[in-house]
Amino acid sequence: MKIFSAAQLKKADNITIKNQNITSTELMERAASLTTEEIHKRLQNADINIKIFCGVGNNGGDGLVIARLLIEKGYHVKVFVVNYTDKRSDDFLVNYDRLKETTNDWPEYIKDEGDFPELNTNDFIIDAIFGIGLNRPLEGWVANLVKHINKTKAFILAIDMPSGLFSDKIPGKEDQLIKASFTISFQTPKLVFFLPQTMDYVGDLQVLDIGLDREFLTSEKTNANLISKHEARALYKPRKTNSHKGNYGHALVVGGSYGKIGSVVLSTTAALRTGAGLVSTFVPKCGYIVLQTALPEAMVITDKNEEKLTNIDHCMEPSVICFGMGAGKDPETIEAFKKLLQDIDKPMLIDADGLNMLSEHKELLNLLPKKSVLTPHPKELERLIGEWEDDFDKLQKIETFTKTYNIILVLKGSHTFTCAEGKIYINNSGNPGMATAGSGDVLSGIIAGLISQQYEPLAAAIFGVYLHGLSGDIVAENKSYQALISGDIAENMGAAYQSLFAD
Repeated sequence: MKIFSAAQLKKADNITIKNQNITSTELMERAASLTTEEIHKRLQNADINIKIFCGVGNNGGDGLVIARLLIEKGYHVKVFVVNYTDKRSDDFLVNYDRLKETTNDWPEYIKDEGDFPELNTNDFIIDAIFGIGLNRPLEGWVANLVKHINKTKAFILAIDMPSGLFSDKIPGKEDQLIKASFTISFQTPKLVFFLPQTMDYVGDLQVLDIGLDREFLTSEKTNANLISKHEARALYKPRKTNSHKGNYGHALVVGGSYGKIGSVVLSTTAALRTGAGLVSTFVPKCGYIVLQTALPEAMVITDKNEEKLTNIDHCMEPSVICFGMGAGKDPETIEAFKKLLQDIDKPMLIDADGLNMLSEHKELLNLLPKKSVLTPHPKELERLIGEWEDDFDKLQKIETFTKTYNIILVLKGSHTFTCAEGKIYINNSGNPGMATAGSGDVLSGIIAGLISQQYEPLAAAIFGVYLHGLSGDIVAENKSYQALISGDIAENMGAAYQSLFAD
């Protein structure tokens, strides 16, 4: 699913109005009607006080339509107009008059803090104050109204996006944002819904297709895309009936040191479970018995050193090398990594201590094979690219970094971002239970296993991240978030593949 900017969505609205021969008021009615139906599905005529806060722009217009339609369905609705300016949008005025024709309980105006209404924990609050057009921080009594609403701890539904959020920058003060329990957004999600600094204000998310012009949505280019099951399914490469293990490549997992062999076991298991035809490991001698016992399907090659990597033998010419997990940062290991980079011309996957070596020895970045995949968590990323001011600045630095070295970067997080060629692919699978030791090692093995099967590195990264999260979701459903361990993710890759095509 494409993620559009505020300017692109405004353009989509205008094109829709023209091509469908409708008015902006009719388009607003359509969006608000769909939203009302979603609210009604959940409330089922519950005897509850609904309090709607409407701005005086188009987001407020949406709120007025929702209020009218809910009243018509028999709900107890009270509307408050947040009168932060004397200007009103045309659609706000039209729907304000329509609301007055529906009820004798006209909206109350909020002009200062003395007008703040009493709110209770049991209220159902709808935030329709500001939408995607907001471009400056909330100030004065309006900012205090947001604090007043948040303080109730009531259920808050945000319309299109929580008030106070910007579509293209990070707000300055956290207490000037509505903290929604649930957000219903129109047509496409917004990038800020997935950024670590702002995602907590969105709550649960539902995106409604409000019927914007399909041709425009299809042809308009975007820099960000949300990857869900539909998009992931399209990346899958089916196997031919007449095939053998040689058709699915040879992945070599290189890593481990004394006491850290488990990470290699996890990556190797994941590569095998993802479908690599052959998987070998290169580890210090201390890892030999562990791997031969844990994974009889994998070949094991050992370094001459008992406890660390000192000279990496890759004479078998693997399809892809997955490097770094548990490797440590001994000077001899770093030198072995440097020699490996000098000798390899195929894309690699680099994780964990491999990333730490790159960040501490930046000259090694110039040796990276083109289209290699780096999989840092936020702290590893900071060591690679330096500090950032906010999440938008971070994305800009990542874009520069990936273009400079012609690589693919997978930034692990609640919504893992895969970044390459100036584009961002935001993952929509996974759960909090995956925040556990070894989960990243499994992800590295999955992506390497896909590259070995001749997936292009970018496609392997995007698809691998989704499969990783999907497997984690399957485990969590059966075992809970708390009981999920990283080995479960690797072992349930088969279920993830099956789930991909289950509906």
